[in-house]
Amino acid sequence: MTLQEMKTGKDRTEKRMDGKASQGAEVLLMGNEAIARGALEAGVRVAAGYPGTPSSEIIETLSRAPGEGRPYVEWSTNEKVAMEVAAAASFSGLRSLCVMKQNGVNVASDFLLHLTGSGTRAGMVLVTCDDPGALSSVNEGESRHFARIMEIPLLEPGDFQEAKEMTRWAFELSEAIRNIVMVRSVTRMSHASGNVVLGPLPEAGGRAAFLCDGPPADPERGAMISAPVVEKHRRQQEKIRRAAALFETSPFNRYTGPERPELLIITSSACSLYSREAVSRLGAGDRVGVLKLGTTWPLPPGLLKAHLSKTDKVLIVEEVLPFLEEHVKILAAEEARAIGIKTFFGKNDGTLPMVGELDPDLVTAALCRILGIEPPAADPEYGRKLQAMAALAPRREQTFCPGCPHRASFWVIREALQRDGRGGFVCGDIGCYAMGAIFPAAGFHTTKTLHAMGSGTGLASGFGKLGAFGMEQPALTVCGDSTFYHAAMPALVNAVHQEADLIFIVLDNSGTAMTGFQSHPGSDVNAMGKPSPRIDIAALCSAMGAKVVVKDPFDLAGTRETLNRLLEEGSGVRVLILQQSCALSPEKKGKKRFRVRVDERLCRGEACGCNRLCTRIFRCPGLLWDRQAAKAKVDEVICAGCGVCAGICPAGAIKCEEAAEA
Repeated sequence: MTLQEMKTGKDRTEKRMDGKASQGAEVLLMGNEAIARGALEAGVRVAAGYPGTPSSEIIETLSRAPGEGRPYVEWSTNEKVAMEVAAAASFSGLRSLCVMKQNGVNVASDFLLHLTGSGTRAGMVLVTCDDPGALSSVNEGESRHFARIMEIPLLEPGDFQEAKEMTRWAFELSEAIRNIVMVRSVTRMSHASGNVVLGPLPEAGGRAAFLCDGPPADPERGAMISAPVVEKHRRQQEKIRRAAALFETSPFNRYTGPERPELLIITSSACSLYSREAVSRLGAGDRVGVLKLGTTWPLPPGLLKAHLSKTDKVLIVEEVLPFLEEHVKILAAEEARAIGIKTFFGKNDGTLPMVGELDPDLVTAALCRILGIEPPAADPEYGRKLQAMAALAPRREQTFCPGCPHRASFWVIREALQRDGRGGFVCGDIGCYAMGAIFPAAGFHTTKTLHAMGSGTGLASGFGKLGAFGMEQPALTVCGDSTFYHAAMPALVNAVHQEADLIFIVLDNSGTAMTGFQSHPGSDVNAMGKPSPRIDIAALCSAMGAKVVVKDPFDLAGTRETLNRLLEEGSGVRVLILQQSCALSPEKKGKKRFRVRVDERLCRGEACGCNRLCTRIFRCPGLLWDRQAAKAKVDEVICAGCGVCAGICPAGAIKCEEAAEA
């Protein structure tokens, strides 16, 4: 992201987030913007995170906050470091925030376990944004379980106003119990928008000072350590009991419905909106009560006991796993003598699906089954129109963008491995380049392992030591530039130190492209738009003792020749850095290096013998098959002008000319 683009985004944010001028104003905010606003109204002074959809906009919004007292904001190297940066601020008396998606909590969990033992000082909030349905993730992992494992409070906003208010209150709760507090959002909360009434922004203040000259047990001036284990653990459990007591009267827990409902829905987060809509659709407001919980761990036992005692049937509506359901059932079992035996519906009995997102239709269907209501009939005309509209939508498949350097990189890797002939394979991990495991239209089935960020390098390090057991297949690994700093460096150090035989390929497209080009240590600008020293990947790899070669993946022939030469060397760690900016990056946006066209006189179509390599195999979206002419053609609107396709046509029919705007 350029400095000018960051300034444009800052101007746009200032119009909606300005403090005194907008106090009391009702504005339209994305859920993530509402969370950021809540942090600002709480007086957050330090915010750190790692980009990951659906969480990225929180840090981006904070980085553009107006005024002299705006917080210090950074995109940290990874989520664990982000939490450590935020904790340092809390230890020093400043309110702090760390932000990540659900997968990031796994990365940060090692430090989180220790942090919950030591406790915090100034308010510290962890915002984790889960992705039910895995809309932009490789899994729909649950972060809620970490709240129970780590014994910290968990809050879940149910609408956009609450996202702001709850985030602000989370800092107060953190200071009341002297521990970190988790606020969990989900994709539909983070990325949808709603009206939010803004509150005042506090005056910037507070001087950082880490007081650590007192006795170990002194929470104000003692050292911040997570030992001695038993005593710290006892205090930690006292804190969680204090949170439970506070939750009994929390305004974020609300009940709507009859005094003694036939069915009680217990729900949280975006599912509370689905539940309310389902009850309204069926006109069942006189039969069904909805208890919306904003404090989902620890549960407020008195509040739940009061509501459970007034009904015999309970439906738990939540995403994704039955976290809330199981804890409510435990509480109901413990209080069975007082509240009676209940019939529960939810995930475990199949009333609601155990995977994927929920929606009002799924909740409505569940209510119909439980209450014996005939499902509302759909308008047949609406169904016909919907089918007709769906038929008009073009078929879309997962693919790299036109001009994506990853398509060129995987093409070269595939060809080099075929020429090598020893059954070599690629270990990958998370990012745009995860599509290297897909064929057609993306990575040509090149990637054969796909797990967490940086795990491809660790796996390749393991494969690279199996020559002693007769393995002759070359092991390659790919990772992006942001992933290199995030998680691949330790595995690469291990590979070099253990003298593993592998080729480490960095797909360097000059930014955290998958989540919106946020800065990383290889950028020359930080999250706040200020110049920042760039950490060179090639220099780091060389310093580790690896052989390093830098190539442009758009140079197909030269890159393939280099890769085959590295494969032939066959020993030690060899690093190949493929540098080419993302086609959607600000520096390339709207620019074309080449004007690409197909010479119809040279294109032999189906008679070429290449099995229509360009449109069936390479399959860049900028290449089309003209059925009428039985020739390939270039879609000049979609084509990014990279010119790579000219290097894959065996007949030389694809021509490149320097573009006027190049």
